[in-house]
Amino acid sequence: MPLKQYRPTSPGRRSMTGSSFEEITKSKPEKSLLLPLKKKGGRSNQGKITVRHRGGGAKRRLRIIDFKRDKLGVPGRVAAIEYDPNRSARIALIFYADGEKRYILAPNDLNVDDVIKSGEGAELKPGNALPLKLIPTGTMIHNIEMQPDKGGQLVRSAGAAAQLMAKEGKYALIRMPSSEVRRIRSDCLATIGQVGNLDHRSISLGKAGRKRWMGWRPTVRGSAMNPNDHPHGGGEGRSPIGMPGPKTPWGKPALGYRTRKPKPGDKMIVRRRGK
Repeated sequence: MPLKQYRPTSPGRRSMTGSSFEEITKSKPEKSLLLPLKKKGGRSNQGKITVRHRGGGAKRRLRIIDFKRDKLGVPGRVAAIEYDPNRSARIALIFYADGEKRYILAPNDLNVDDVIKSGEGAELKPGNALPLKLIPTGTMIHNIEMQPDKGGQLVRSAGAAAQLMAKEGKYALIRMPSSEVRRIRSDCLATIGQVGNLDHRSISLGKAGRKRWMGWRPTVRGSAMNPNDHPHGGGEGRSPIGMPGPKTPWGKPALGYRTRKPKPGDKMIVRRRGK
């Protein structure tokens, strides 16, 4: 999918690029698979900002995506490839043989009128979902479950693909796009192929306003704030940080200080991602 460049009618337009949307075959979404999406502005149920720099943005509606791929053994035909404003990947509208319609993540090389299938009897081709124990080693996969029947949680963004490296008993070793190697149960489902929209990472937004359309608000430097707002704030003119090492707005060290708590799935990590 090539990128589209714009005529330089303004400084922001000069460096702006966007998707050509050549692979999109249907402009309006399937009404039965839509839900309203209320904006939270980064605030919790207490009204407090828990995620900074969020708010505004274009109004969207949520597309219901089938991450579970639990229509086992039922063939489905790709009716359309559509745009989804809530993710970087494209989505495919599937008409199943029993009359049900669902959206899935559109892998690279999946075309309209292709037939896809889930379960143990599915072929090894892009868009089909199989248990890891039935996928040959070396295969590129995406939309990987972390627990059986929970639905795909890993490798879902545009252009992403993991590789099945080996199988050890009831576990499979998978190399993630970040180069992390993780152990996952071999009865978890994964989808064959690489997620589509490969050129997404090459898009240049061109201007700050385009980021605002996406719901991102500005990030203010700590040194531009007052001392009661940030540890770096205050001082006459441009002042140094004035403390050992840069700090977060809440006073924690900003570089190299570990703040993440261990998660239950961390014991499944065989090799952490490298720099």
